[in-house]
Amino acid sequence: MGLTVGPDNAKRGIVPITDSKPAATFPDLVDPSFWARPHAERVALFEEMRGLPRPAFIRQNMPGVPWTFGYHALVKYADIVEVSRRPQDFSSNGATTIIGLPPELDEYYGSMINMDNPEHSRLRRIVSRSFGRNMIPEFEAVATRTARRIIDELIARGPGDFIRPVAAEMPIAVLSDMMGIPAEDHDFLFDRSNTIVGPLDPDYVPDRADSERAVIEASRELGDYIAGLRAERLAAPGNDLITKLVQVQADGEQLTRQELVSFFILLVIAGMETTRNAISHALVLLTEHPEQKQLLLSDFDTHAPNAVEEILRVSTPINWMRRVATRDCDMNGHRFRRGDRIFLFYWSGNRDESVFPDPYRFDITRGTNAHVTFGAVGPHVCLGAHLARMEITVLYRELLAALPQIHAVGQPRRLDSSFIEGIKHLHCAF
Repeated sequence: MGLTVGPDNAKRGIVPITDSKPAATFPDLVDPSFWARPHAERVALFEEMRGLPRPAFIRQNMPGVPWTFGYHALVKYADIVEVSRRPQDFSSNGATTIIGLPPELDEYYGSMINMDNPEHSRLRRIVSRSFGRNMIPEFEAVATRTARRIIDELIARGPGDFIRPVAAEMPIAVLSDMMGIPAEDHDFLFDRSNTIVGPLDPDYVPDRADSERAVIEASRELGDYIAGLRAERLAAPGNDLITKLVQVQADGEQLTRQELVSFFILLVIAGMETTRNAISHALVLLTEHPEQKQLLLSDFDTHAPNAVEEILRVSTPINWMRRVATRDCDMNGHRFRRGDRIFLFYWSGNRDESVFPDPYRFDITRGTNAHVTFGAVGPHVCLGAHLARMEITVLYRELLAALPQIHAVGQPRRLDSSFIEGIKHLHCAF
């Protein structure tokens, strides 16, 4: 699909580079091939970039774009936080994309994570009534019941796959229970989610040439699915979150069909994937650091809060988000111009030596939740962060109580993606 100069491209942060900039000395950090490199290379590169006096500018050559363009890579904790707190200067329009949402996907991904105010604040206000902290007791009851079922089935089945029946099932089942989605549809959600987050992974889309079509088709199927449930709840309201989301609120606000579709897909991708991968990384980390696991087992209730924060920091399930400068401005002494594309690399920020001493050490006594796994300060901090923390805590409370010797076997296989720090295959034994 060709791209032409115009207001739509400017809005998406696609603007030609007219001033002189130094030639890129770093690889394209939003290319999946970079994240497929050995872990040590990733560590060394981000360390080098954090040592630069200003954010590196990365040139890109994109098919169909008739000029050279690029982005500024923000890898320091302080820079990520500062940009996040200034939505008036740095737009979140198309935040989860590399060059912005194409029109054919806007219906499915034009959710509040990809919006600025006032639209963002309006949608967040509506959905927060159903996903706010006041819902924690109800969610925790569902999570506890779900975790116990998952573990009973794991024990009956025996050692084997950890991803689909445990790590992925937990967030899928909890959310489905609260939304009134039947258990027989869990595989449908899992499969479509894999296609959307892994369109360049041959395990999910064998032919890379089909990746765009596969994402559009999976998105359409998820959209049609939730639209069907919306119609059912409007005709026959139930005691579930979908009913709450489609009913007219006390102040007269209501989610439209398109808003519900895009929010549901956001829940499936951002909510389920983040929790799923944090749970997966947790088993690997506790296996690789048996002394930390023993400490957690010694007094779970005492150590669990810090352990979960450290798991979230080290795993960093979402690697980056994008922003676009809305005007010429300064940020931490760095000058940006209107239309500049800026990527916030959370994976690097969570390893910033100035904030996290000995950042590559997995330490469940570190005692800080200052990580940027759920975004930094500002309006786009993850709305469901408290739910993710709760689900991880509940699952491992039940899992380690029932199977204290559970551990990962072999090396995890990473999802082929730059956006998601995902584990697609992991075996466990006990």
